[in-house]
Formats: sequence, structure tokens, C-alpha cells
Amino acid sequence: MATNESGSIFGSASLAVEYVDSLLPENPLQEPFKNAWNYMLDNYTKFQIATWGSLVVHELLYFLFCLPGFLFQFIPFMKKYKIQKDKPETFENQWKCFKVLLFNHFFIQLPLICGTYYFTEFFNIPYDWERMPRWYWILARCFGCAVIEDTWHYFLHRLLHHKRIYKYIHKIHHEFQAPFGMEAEYAHPLETLILGTGFFIGILLLCDHVILLWAWVTVRLIETIDVHSGYDIPLNPLNFIPFYAGSRHHDFHHMNFIGNYASTFTWWDRIFGTDCQFHAYYEKKKLEKKTE
Repeated sequence: MATNESGSIFGSASLAVEYVDSLLPENPLQEPFKNAWNYMLDNYTKFQIATWGSLVVHELLYFLFCLPGFLFQFIPFMKKYKIQKDKPETFENQWKCFKVLLFNHFFIQLPLICGTYYFTEFFNIPYDWERMPRWYWILARCFGCAVIEDTWHYFLHRLLHHKRIYKYIHKIHHEFQAPFGMEAEYAHPLETLILGTGFFIGILLLCDHVILLWAWVTVRLIETIDVHSGYDIPLNPLNFIPFYAGSRHHDFHHMNFIGNYASTFTWWDRIFGTDCQFHAYYEKKKLEKKTE
């Protein structure tokens, strides 16, 4: 009975979204995107698309999303939005970070990316334009991937902070007490594998087209670079997402080496009492009531 009711709710929600989508004006970028997608399919093999295409998407998007935060350090107006104003970025730290990133990207992540083609073949994941899901289904599946990754990240990240193993693996990521965007994937190779597993679980469970691989990469990179940016920008659209952690939440973690373990959302930290800012706020309110 409960299953039928939940199915009915999801079915109604799906119809509502489809109706709203039918009212929206036609996307002027859809036809150029369709032509570019079909050109890619006509001129490259599935292996080339899944492997080298995924690598290019990751590298281009990673450094493109890092660029605004990198430029902020040279803009005096933006300094008022830096969270840890007493710890400015340095060329030495950024160069060190860049070199480690190149190693991780090409010697740790690239071998994993090479498995993408075999994954799509084994599970018969389509590439063609005709079976590409609508934007709202892609968005919904990306949200599902984010929830799964966030859950994995919270518990494994917290485990990596255990005193017996912290200094061997996760300590490398905490070399920079004031994070900056490019540092998002600065980590020990084992940490890249351990925490990166959460990224692939959602893909394994929810992927129904190769476009989801690239859409989820895009969403995840936007999120992780944002929370590592070191800047709390007013009217950041990501901050309007309910329970979104944001840069201030994660900056606190880097500043204090404890608490705020989740990657994207705050609910696991709140449930297990590790959301330091949330609990500090309510402790302050309790103290204010006692002194009234």
C-alpha cells in the first residue's frame, strides 16, 4: 500500500514537472548542443568519448571553476569576503597544490576514468541523443548522486580524522588551514580513492545515460570548489539550496580540524552533533535565555 502511494506521489510530481517544462520557452541552445553531441558521436568512438572526453571535461571544468577564486586574491574589493582574512593565498602554496593536483589527476584519477567505457558497456549505458533524459531527470539524478556522495563522505571523512590514521592520510589535505578553490582535490592518493568512491556509487546506481557522468562531474566540481573557495560571497545561488553547507561551513573545518565533516549538506553533521556552527548558535541562544 505504502509503495503504491509513494509511486503515485512520484508519478504526480513527474507529471507536474513535465507540464511546467512544456510551458517554458524553447531553449535556444538545445539545437546547437544537439548538433555538437551528434558530431561527437559521428567522429569519435565510445571509448574516446568515455575516456578522453571525461578527462577533458574534468580538467577544463576544474580549472575553469577555480579561476574566479584565484582572481579574487588580486581584487581588493573581494578581500572583505574572504573568510580567513589573516591568511592570504601565496604563490608557493598554490604552485605546490597545482603540482600535486596534476599527479592525482593523471596518475590516480585517469586510470579510474579509463574504466568508464567498460562501465557503460557492461551496463549498456546509452550515448545517443534520442535516449538522453530531459534536463529535470538529469537534475534529479544529480541530486540523488549528491545525497549518496554526501552520506559516504561524512562517515568516511570523519573516520579519516581518527587519531590513529589522520596523520598518515588526511593530514595532507589539511596542510592549508585557509583553503582555496584549487585545493579541493589536493589530497593523499589513498584519500582520493577512499572519498572518491562516494562519487561513483551514485553513478553505479542512477546512471541511465553517459550525459549523467558529465553532469554529475559538473555539479560535484562546482560544489567542492565552492566550499573550498575561502570566500563567502553574498547572494551565492548555491546558498539558497536547503541544508547546503557552503564555504563558511567547510572553512571552519579547515580552520579547526574538527567538526563539519559533510561535503555538501549539513543534515548528517546536525544529526550526529558535529555541526559546530549550528550547535554553537543554539548554545549561545540558551545562554542568552538564562541571563534574561
